[in-house]
Amino acid sequence: MRAQVIVLNGGSSSGKTSLARCLQEMLLPQVWLAIGVDTLIAVAPAGLWGHPDGIVVAEDGSITVGAGYRAAEAAWLHGVAQMIRKGARVILDEVFLDGAAGQAVWRDLLDGVVVCWVGVRCAAEVAVAREAARGDRAAGMAATQAESVHRGVVYDLEVDAGRWATEECARQILAEG
Repeated sequence: MRAQVIVLNGGSSSGKTSLARCLQEMLLPQVWLAIGVDTLIAVAPAGLWGHPDGIVVAEDGSITVGAGYRAAEAAWLHGVAQMIRKGARVILDEVFLDGAAGQAVWRDLLDGVVVCWVGVRCAAEVAVAREAARGDRAAGMAATQAESVHRGVVYDLEVDAGRWATEECARQILAEG
């Protein structure tokens, strides 16, 4: 793998986390860390959800992000970028809520680093079914994000995690990166 970072961008329940774990196993004995927006959310206070300064999920599944969360996110993004610059190989499991603007932030932070940009596609109806089966996501996020997270984003490769097996998607990424 030439890349030092693999960025997996896709909507909620598209299959990014399963794909990241599969890539980690396929890339052994190299150590690749799987880090993403869910990592940040896991270490944030529980009161972040529903708070205007945090993350508010509307009834349709759209997400509004407040200034407090954005400040924590900015510090976290810089920290992850620093880990990468210090030699960590990272698979970023991301949801670019702002489409191309989200990618631009990572492009700036990873300037000079070899990155493999991967769009993780999944038909909205497949993601919605996964979302319902998981039970740990707000209803509507998968449908709302299925296409919006990809708007304006430029990829090295796109995989369809709704049609193809996780292992096939991982093989395609390894062949590209």
